[in-house]
Amino acid sequence: MEFRPRNYTTDNASHALPRVRADAHPLSAPPPPLAQLNVAVDSGNADFFDPLRGGADNDAKATPLHHRNLSEAAGDQPMKEWTSFRRLLMQKFPVSKMVSLSSMPDVLMRSGKSHEKSSTSMHLEELDDPQKFADEGAKVITWQEYVSRLHELKDEITRSWLAEDRVTSLKLSIQVAKLMVDTSVFEFYPTLFVLVTDIMDMLGDLVWKRIKRKAEFTEDGALVCNLAENFKASDICADAKETCYNWFSKIGAVQDLLPRIYLELAILPCWRFLLDQPIDSLQRLVMMTRGLGNPVASAYCRLYMAHCAQKLPSHDIGYLVTCVNDLRVILTQTSAANESTRGNFKNNKKFQISLMEPTIEYIMKCIFCGLSQRRINEVLLELGLMENRQNFGTVSCASIVLHHLLKELPIEVVISNVLHILHLIEFNKDSSYDQHLNYRLLGFRLYERKCPVDIVNAVLDKVMQVIAPYESLYAYLNVVDAYADLILQNHMDNHLDIILGGVSERASNGGVTEDEMPGLQSLMVKLLSHFECLEDVFCLDHFPEILDVMHGKSQDVVFLHILNMATRSSHIRDLTSIQLLFEISQTLHDNMEFMSVKDDDGQVARSVSRFVHTVDYGTEMEHHLAFLVDCRAAFGRFNELKETLVHSSNSLAIQSLKCAKKDLSFFKSCVTFSEVTIPSITGQRQFDLFLETAEVAFLGGLVSHLDGLIDSAIGCLCTVDKIDGFRTPADVEGLVSSIRKLCGFLVMVPGNINLPVTYFPNNLFTLISSQSWFDPKMRTQIFSAILLLLTTLSQKTLPYHANTEIPGNDMLYYGDSSYKQELVSLSKVVLENLICVVQQEPSKTARGSMALEACNCVASSFTLSNEVSSICLTLIETAKSCLSAQDRCLQSTIRLVNKQLPTFAGTMVSTSV
Repeated sequence: MEFRPRNYTTDNASHALPRVRADAHPLSAPPPPLAQLNVAVDSGNADFFDPLRGGADNDAKATPLHHRNLSEAAGDQPMKEWTSFRRLLMQKFPVSKMVSLSSMPDVLMRSGKSHEKSSTSMHLEELDDPQKFADEGAKVITWQEYVSRLHELKDEITRSWLAEDRVTSLKLSIQVAKLMVDTSVFEFYPTLFVLVTDIMDMLGDLVWKRIKRKAEFTEDGALVCNLAENFKASDICADAKETCYNWFSKIGAVQDLLPRIYLELAILPCWRFLLDQPIDSLQRLVMMTRGLGNPVASAYCRLYMAHCAQKLPSHDIGYLVTCVNDLRVILTQTSAANESTRGNFKNNKKFQISLMEPTIEYIMKCIFCGLSQRRINEVLLELGLMENRQNFGTVSCASIVLHHLLKELPIEVVISNVLHILHLIEFNKDSSYDQHLNYRLLGFRLYERKCPVDIVNAVLDKVMQVIAPYESLYAYLNVVDAYADLILQNHMDNHLDIILGGVSERASNGGVTEDEMPGLQSLMVKLLSHFECLEDVFCLDHFPEILDVMHGKSQDVVFLHILNMATRSSHIRDLTSIQLLFEISQTLHDNMEFMSVKDDDGQVARSVSRFVHTVDYGTEMEHHLAFLVDCRAAFGRFNELKETLVHSSNSLAIQSLKCAKKDLSFFKSCVTFSEVTIPSITGQRQFDLFLETAEVAFLGGLVSHLDGLIDSAIGCLCTVDKIDGFRTPADVEGLVSSIRKLCGFLVMVPGNINLPVTYFPNNLFTLISSQSWFDPKMRTQIFSAILLLLTTLSQKTLPYHANTEIPGNDMLYYGDSSYKQELVSLSKVVLENLICVVQQEPSKTARGSMALEACNCVASSFTLSNEVSSICLTLIETAKSCLSAQDRCLQSTIRLVNKQLPTFAGTMVSTSV
């Protein structure tokens, strides 16, 4: 078996593609067609056609469908919003305590198992004798049991209805509605509201469907008519109207006011069967809610009213405005009582107001949804917030109502009336809502759209005047954070100095608590995001002092932004900046001990690595290497950073080679730094880094380091974890590619007279053969690479030399017959193993591809002989048994073998498979 001789210069020339100078850059825009060119010249627009943009015809066809989908979705939008609102309501007021009940209907306390024998009769008995268990005293039930019992009641109502026992269904529904009277456990009331209204909605749907069926079908099921969506009361038959009237009469006979209102709201849409204008009933129900004494219960009753009114085909929002005005009066009274009391009672009142806030928020959304400018002005007049159609007046309005009004107003209305809104916020200062939150909301609203500078100046002057006396850093930060974007957007440096000075003063006086950190973090991030240059931020008055008082997670976030901002440029050369960023990076690294989110670890490591990569000491390369040494000592937790250190050290070594006066001692220090650092890096990256460092050492002529680095690289393969489901195919391909790269590098590496000629190829082959986690496909690729390496080393002239000062093996072993014999000897062993590995592959398709790869390698490496021909024939037969006859790779391999081994072309294989 002999290696095939190669003339790399001739081969390169024969395979080189002819080069023709292009008329234009291949990535430039193509010239437009002639017809489009004339249009472009006429219009002055020479933009080329983008194939990803749809044509005019396609857009026209798509538009109606788009609008149709939006229209269809619009009908379900209120219900979707209600479902989302209920979920958020329960999340905002979670229940985690025992619920204490003192006078609750026994229907909730009954055990399901003990009364299975006569459920309906037991309910009727309980309803007839509500005082039966009144003397048992206070009862305690967990909220989970409470919820479970309500779900059971819902099922019982449904079962009774299906059994046509609608009297029982109504009686049980009345008892459920009565639960809304009890507000003794405040934190449970929102959850109770969601559960009860779910049952009320179910009852309303059942009643609606029953009456509608009576209107459309006779008793025996014959179809009378199909009611249109916009049917009139005159379309309803007398029997259906009588049933509908009967339901309203039964509900009207309920003695307790609150359950009576809830039940009528549940069947509110049924008024359409009796009246053409069912909306008229809403004003009557609004007046009825004024008879509810409990503020929380009355607020949630109005909330359910707003929800039920959405089911009507059309309705005026006048009843909602009345609800808001009534709630405003209730809140004003509650706030006044709150301000005149102390201790737990005051906290209790404050919690009451927080319970009422979601009701105001939802009603405000319903009021301003889709209103015209004219109607908005009318609503503001009805709310008493405008003296005329143009201006807000200075009138009494609960702060919490004002907050949600400001949140829902269109931005055009806010901007045009901003000064009057400021007066309104200033005038209405009560305990229903913290005043600084209204100032904060106004700042965010103004940033929604570009405002005239004079308006922004006027607002900021007033706001700065209002918050100047604030002693609380929390309140001060809440406000200035909202206006920071406006200040930066309009380059108002004087206001920026004022707010930073105010933050610094309050932070230095009382420190910064955990509650204040998020606001401080938000302000600092906005500053960093606004400026392009880090030096400009640190030149701001009070910025360094504020940065010093930060701590914890917020400090880490700000430090990360500083690092990311600093590394936007390609180089960091200022020594002061390098020192500051190093200290920031060290703080982030040290704080990783206390971080619980793993993703942050990767983010911090990447940011610090980017910082280290961008540091540039210029010609002071010794200082740069010392910096890398400090980084290795300071950032031991970051595996990714150690890779960056190795890359930077190797880059420094290459830079030193380019200097007019080469410093071999510094070059050795860089290589030694990399060599010492790599073992501390875990995973597959060790191999790549050892190989990279070996290439650098070779370029610098450090042959003494070279052997040790290559040995270390090959030895790393023993420590690579077994490739399993946790390792991606990209990792496998990357490792094989790196090993092939090593084989290509070994072509240039000179042999060592103290070692065998095939020392490195043999070591690599032995290690790959001994490691069981290398699968057949990987071994085929690596063994083929080793064969090609041995073939290349056997040539009289090597294909490339990176360092002309270091002689290659073609010169060291020129004319040495034992050299080539060692190469042939190892090649035979590798070839035998290669053939065996191909046959071990279980997948037929993969085995066929591997056989072709091995055959190409053999045909390219060895000259004509019976042994080589036999091997190629065996591999091609294997491929033919696994692949399609039309496989293009199979056909090209056959042609190559016939070309390389012409004597055996006829007897061995043919191109027609």
